[in-house]
Amino acid sequence: MELPLAFIGWFFTLTSAAALALSVVLIAMLLKSGELSRRYLSYSFWNDLVLGAIWVLGLAGGIGVIRLQPWGRYLLELFCWALIVLVLLSAASRLYALRQPNPGPEPVNWVGAIAGVTLILIPVIAICVATIVTLRSPEALKAFP
Repeated sequence: MELPLAFIGWFFTLTSAAALALSVVLIAMLLKSGELSRRYLSYSFWNDLVLGAIWVLGLAGGIGVIRLQPWGRYLLELFCWALIVLVLLSAASRLYALRQPNPGPEPVNWVGAIAGVTLILIPVIAICVATIVTLRSPEALKAFP
């Protein structure tokens, strides 16, 4: 399934900008909270920095696709591959964490956990795969100088 290039560019530009803005708000809120939150923020500094760089990659790629710049195709495809890997790793780590011995009396609701992970995985992977297919299509190659 191929998507219009304008949709791809605007979708990833706006989504990446919103994710970056939300992350700035969350980091500011953590900085204003107590010492424990600031300590957590210092422990996750490198993770947050890499994640921010990936979202900047998506923002730049989206802008490049809007402007029909050849580098925009490559950046956006790289962003999509990185996003696919990140959501798969995140889903696997969340499900693995549920597998760990739980001191609580309630058993793990595996159906709900797998359904929740699937509700996120399928749309993200679908839009990324459709974007990669579109960016590699002959029509898209003709659109970029």
